[in-house]
Amino acid sequence: MDRSWIVAGAVALAAIGGAVVLWPEPTTPPPIAIVAARTPNARITVHVSGAVTRAGLVSLPADARVADAIVAAGGALPGAVLSGLNLAAPLADHQQLVVPTADPLGGSPAIAADGRVHVNTADVSALQELPGVGPVLAQRIVDHRSEFGPFTVVEDLLDVPGIGEAKLAALRDVVLIP
Repeated sequence: MDRSWIVAGAVALAAIGGAVVLWPEPTTPPPIAIVAARTPNARITVHVSGAVTRAGLVSLPADARVADAIVAAGGALPGAVLSGLNLAAPLADHQQLVVPTADPLGGSPAIAADGRVHVNTADVSALQELPGVGPVLAQRIVDHRSEFGPFTVVEDLLDVPGIGEAKLAALRDVVLIP
């Protein structure tokens, strides 16, 4: 075999070996992040309680704000303290929004001049002044008011465990509900 063929083969092998060693490794492309875009029809459910007309669950567009939830709950009741809320704050699904009321000591006494009790502002001790209302039932009234918002009509008291038609009849003339 001719020496030139051997040299040519060695050069070819060296070139192939160099190409293999120096060839850049294929780079793996970065992973693609898939972010689900909100659909324009997406809805959220928010629990609105406190000083609103209709406390409970409201369904709103996904981009709703605190003010939208209050409107969907029938609006704020007189005595609601909206300045304590950021009405422009965005809402999230499953959020609870409590619309606060004025401090009972700040101008809305628990017991009126005629002796009737303001059920929406009275504390447990003031509620115990009512006929047939002891500490347990008074606490249930306060708990119900905290969970579901203020009472809007006297008949709302029937939703409190322990208050039936007979007890409601006894309370009807001695309570104040706006």
